[in-house]
Amino acid sequence: MANGGKGGCVVQPARTRRGAPAGAACPRAAPVRPVRAGAGFTLLELLVAVGIVATLAGMAFPAYLEFSYKARVGRAIAELETLQTEIEGFYLGTHTYPASLADIGRDTYLDPWGRPYRYLNIATSGAGLGALRKDRSLVPVNSDYDLYSVGRDGQTTPAFTAANSQDDVVRANNGGYLGLVRNY
Repeated sequence: MANGGKGGCVVQPARTRRGAPAGAACPRAAPVRPVRAGAGFTLLELLVAVGIVATLAGMAFPAYLEFSYKARVGRAIAELETLQTEIEGFYLGTHTYPASLADIGRDTYLDPWGRPYRYLNIATSGAGLGALRKDRSLVPVNSDYDLYSVGRDGQTTPAFTAANSQDDVVRANNGGYLGLVRNY
């Protein structure tokens, strides 16, 4: 028997056994690919790929955090606007502002950071000027009621000039401004 050289098939000589015609085709097997040495990634290539992914993630993560913060501030502004509308509706029906957010059924309403909104009826609170939210000149920013979220850090002071009040989302100018203290 001689090797025909095609696909590793063994070809019989011109005279065949049992009457098979000369040069009959052999059944073909699937081609076998040779395995080359070093197939796959080297450690250096993997380290470079991981480094690139880590760098991209490092650049994207702060942008995601800033986007998330702005989305929360936007949600807090929208919710303050909703609360303001409900408080004004209460006022139209009773000619007085509610004593607390419980009077309008919103005492368990939480801001985007998971803390309750703060409300102070200026006329009936008896808290005096010390508890009122104040602008940079230390003048109260509202004459009817204060409504605000203490923001991301959860800390606040009545004066807008304080560092821990800068991230508060507030209602000021008797509803003419809704937004961050730092932008007021």
